[in-house]
Amino acid sequence: MAPDLSSAARARDALGVSEAARLAGWLRDYRPLPGVPDELFDAMGRPRDYWLSFLGDFAEYQEADFKSRFSLATRHIRDTGVSYRIYGEENERSWPLNPLPLLLSEAEWAQIAAGVEQRANLMEALLRDFYGPANLVADGAVPAAALTGSKDFLRPMRGIEPPGGRYIQLYAADLGRGPDGRWWVLDDRTQAPSGAGYALENRLVLSRAFPNLYNAMNVQRLAPFFDDLRKGLAQTAERSDPRICLMTPGPFSETYFEQAHLARYLGFLLVEGDDLVARDGRVYIRTIAGLRRADVIWRRVDADFVDPLELNGASRLGVPGLIEAIRSGGVAVLNMPGSGVLESKALLGFLPKLCRRLLGEELKMPNVATWWCGQPTERAHVERELETLAIAPAFDGPGADGVTSKTRLMADLSEAQRQAFLTRFNDRPGDFVGQEVVRLSTTPVLRDSQISPAPFVLRVYAAATPQGMRIMSGGFCRVSQRPDVRAVSMGDDASTADVWVIADKLVERVSLLANKEDVQVRRILGHLPSRAADNLYWLGRYLERAEATLRLVRSLCTSLMDSEAALHGSGETLERLQELLISWEAIGEEDDGARANAIAAHALFDQEAYGSVTSLVRRARRTAASMRERLSADFWTLLTNLESRLVQNAPHELSEAEALQEVETALQILAALAGLAQENMNRGAGWRFLDMGRRIERGINTCRFARAVAGEAATTDDLDLLLDLADSQISYRARYLVGLALTPVLDMVMLDPFNTRSLAFQVVALKEHLAALPALLDDGMLEEPSRILLPLATQVETADAASFDTDSILAFERTLLRLSDAVADRYFLRGANAVPTSKSTALA
Repeated sequence: MAPDLSSAARARDALGVSEAARLAGWLRDYRPLPGVPDELFDAMGRPRDYWLSFLGDFAEYQEADFKSRFSLATRHIRDTGVSYRIYGEENERSWPLNPLPLLLSEAEWAQIAAGVEQRANLMEALLRDFYGPANLVADGAVPAAALTGSKDFLRPMRGIEPPGGRYIQLYAADLGRGPDGRWWVLDDRTQAPSGAGYALENRLVLSRAFPNLYNAMNVQRLAPFFDDLRKGLAQTAERSDPRICLMTPGPFSETYFEQAHLARYLGFLLVEGDDLVARDGRVYIRTIAGLRRADVIWRRVDADFVDPLELNGASRLGVPGLIEAIRSGGVAVLNMPGSGVLESKALLGFLPKLCRRLLGEELKMPNVATWWCGQPTERAHVERELETLAIAPAFDGPGADGVTSKTRLMADLSEAQRQAFLTRFNDRPGDFVGQEVVRLSTTPVLRDSQISPAPFVLRVYAAATPQGMRIMSGGFCRVSQRPDVRAVSMGDDASTADVWVIADKLVERVSLLANKEDVQVRRILGHLPSRAADNLYWLGRYLERAEATLRLVRSLCTSLMDSEAALHGSGETLERLQELLISWEAIGEEDDGARANAIAAHALFDQEAYGSVTSLVRRARRTAASMRERLSADFWTLLTNLESRLVQNAPHELSEAEALQEVETALQILAALAGLAQENMNRGAGWRFLDMGRRIERGINTCRFARAVAGEAATTDDLDLLLDLADSQISYRARYLVGLALTPVLDMVMLDPFNTRSLAFQVVALKEHLAALPALLDDGMLEEPSRILLPLATQVETADAASFDTDSILAFERTLLRLSDAVADRYFLRGANAVPTSKSTALA
């Protein structure tokens, strides 16, 4: 049926000439796929009113204005690191967002919400029976094999009453519009539904790019859903002010950005399995202050991996003893381990009658017609219709041959693949289901300044809240780049789109402010998890080490270019510079004696050299990625930009002047990072560990510089170089007018407490940090880091630079290395050294 554009003509009357022409061109060239429902046009072929309103307003953006606005939005995606990872890939991919949202009317959304809410309640009722009395299996309503055939059916969870009373806190359904225009459920997501955080980020990006359009369309807000989700999680805890954790598989998870984003947005602690310890029927977080109780764990780790004691013994992602803690009621874990069994396609065919039995209702939103081949009648039907049905695994998990691990059409298989499938099908028919082939409906997307139809899948979320189930007014939409698909995943070159539910009247700005009587004012920043402290500490060390290497390279390049300065680039001083770079593994021994510009290039850009600037910055970025929720967007942007610049600008050859320019730019970015840390971070434990890492690394580097170039036979070139490396040239020349001398140079670089680059200054700062950090024991005794640092502080305060030699400087350096080890042993709790404090609040 050809589209009816009469309503489009009326919409054009309200637009200017150029805008009307653009809208007319979009509608004229838009070609819905034959026989497939499309979101722009209704069943009669008429453009939907809200789409016309949107496209009319959208057409008012001039081409240059639109590109500018959306480029700013995509720059936000790049700068803040909005990303995802394809399973098996090491590198992250930038988040693909289409400028056009998926638009749905309020009336249609009400039907979707009702169907998803009913389905969420059905899922909860099914789990309560499967892991409780199992009446459905006993009565034959569900074959036992359809349940136990799934690896996600966890026998250790049988008979456990979920702490907090619920099995599922967050449910999601993947929806598609069928040929009859109705919405169908393609898949249920009950294990650990992903995408909600990306939906939030999509909304943030698009509303910033087109704020006037967003407000004019009366789009329903997402924030109330997340506020209710947070309240629902808190309700499951025993305490009124619970400690809630989001448990992540780690930074190599496909959706780690989303997990970090949600943790930051909702105010939860982002933890990995190693951050938690189960003891005496409870779960605790390893923090720098000892163990602190975790009340609720929002799980993003697959259930089989959450406890290596009772489930998958090979898991390194879980917490030994977690299942026993759940069994004892000591922690609420949501969604409950074992809930993923409901994602098995083997159960889809039973859901209509199960809904009638458990809820007393007909299923409001049907799923794709599915036949489980573990039953003789259904298997015979699938065999008869083998060429017309889609064949899918009945249970999650890859097929042994790689052919049967996802939904396939027999026509798409090669002869060898077809025979492999038939062999396995005949051997284990219960591992497969046949499904009706459903072509997804389409929604408009923008490509090359034109709109065109693209198939999509809509994921809708339901959260258990104190007021019952709450449906997100929007969702996560994945859009295919191909015109004919039967499933859409982010691994198949899909993009995403925001989902706008258009209200019939003005949407009020919802305030998420709590009543002042409900919130107790506090100035405690919370207990820092040990892993976060570890990462912050090493982030500081990597950044400081990169800065020190840059100063070495800068000193080398500057001395070669400045004919009036001391020539560090010749003789023994050049050799000492090269020896330092070799000892730091910034360059290789084979580079010894090479031209200075070649040495500079290797020290800056060699990705294979452990101590090159590029390698150090890359390690800093990877460390930062492990705690992205604790870093500001500005900090992350600067750090990733520095890494990108070093990687992209790596030349094969460069002059001393070009090397110096690269060094100066990198030093400026590192200075900006240091400024952000000093001025924008709360002066809590996290900032202290970041700064401690810098101070210890700077103190060690200062000692190494002094040992390398400030021996008894030091020349003026050597002393000038030391002042360069310690960034103390201006201070020294303002204080001493007589020129360079060994003793005053050593005093300024090593012992001057007013010089921010001196060893003494680092020691004073470290004393302040250790004094402010919590103690494990309240017996008044010094802890090991303080036992090491205080004697060092006394030695530095009472030392005389005139008596310094390389051995005494080496002693200071070794003490700092011992201090670093002691800090790690004390605060970065791992394994058996995660001990509770002796205070009464230790396990609170």
